[in-house]
Amino acid sequence: MSRPAHRRPEYQKINKDLFVLTYGALVAQLCKDYEKDEDVNKYLDKMGYGIGTRLVEDFLARSCVRRCHSYSEIIDIIAQVAFKMYLGITPSVTCNNSSRNEFSLILDKNPLVEFVEELPPGRSSLCYCNLLCGIIRGALEMVHLAADVTFLQDRLKGDSVTEIGITFLKKLDEKKYRRKK
Repeated sequence: MSRPAHRRPEYQKINKDLFVLTYGALVAQLCKDYEKDEDVNKYLDKMGYGIGTRLVEDFLARSCVRRCHSYSEIIDIIAQVAFKMYLGITPSVTCNNSSRNEFSLILDKNPLVEFVEELPPGRSSLCYCNLLCGIIRGALEMVHLAADVTFLQDRLKGDSVTEIGITFLKKLDEKKYRRKK
């Protein structure tokens, strides 16, 4: 017997509600385990970083994206392909400076907070979705791009939108990406 030629592997998806509720339980447990919001934020970022370093391989295999030549191309791929693929949303992108290395992803809808009405009392500096920042940072690092990723605004903290800021810390080496003739 032979294998079918171009058959894509099937990926199992988990129920979105189950994922969101499990994430909420994780954050609630971290709030019990750590007194300071900064410690919870660091742990969520560290956890996300570990996920991002592994998720980028799956993303590159499943998305078939081509090499990017600018930071704006990278941000567009993150917003239009990665967020859509893994969270089912497409954030809007804005560039925040003239050197084109600072961007914002603006999430109209954040599936991770679907069942969250407000932050727990006394946890005003908690970045509930800091896992996302770690995932983005870890994935970018695996493709050799250092970036600072932080929440700039959060609806859970009373802001009008949820905004993730991404600042690329070093320029892309243009010579590396030029085609050899």
